[in-house]
Amino acid sequence: MVKVFKTNITDKKLAKEFLKSIHLNFRSYKANFDLEDCDNILRIESFSSEICNDCIINLITEKGYYAEELPD
Repeated sequence: MVKVFKTNITDKKLAKEFLKSIHLNFRSYKANFDLEDCDNILRIESFSSEICNDCIINLITEKGYYAEELPD
């Protein structure tokens, strides 16, 4: 399963911090950012569990940033 999120995260250092947080909180998720994309994409992949969209969005919005899931 893969989920794609549009974000307003543009800083590489900040993106790395979010990736660390995602990997610590959701060990079965593989995540990466594509900051070259106009939507500053966050991709999350998981083979062993359902991806919790709300959890990811909350993790980002708690730090004052924006994220929304993009449709398939």
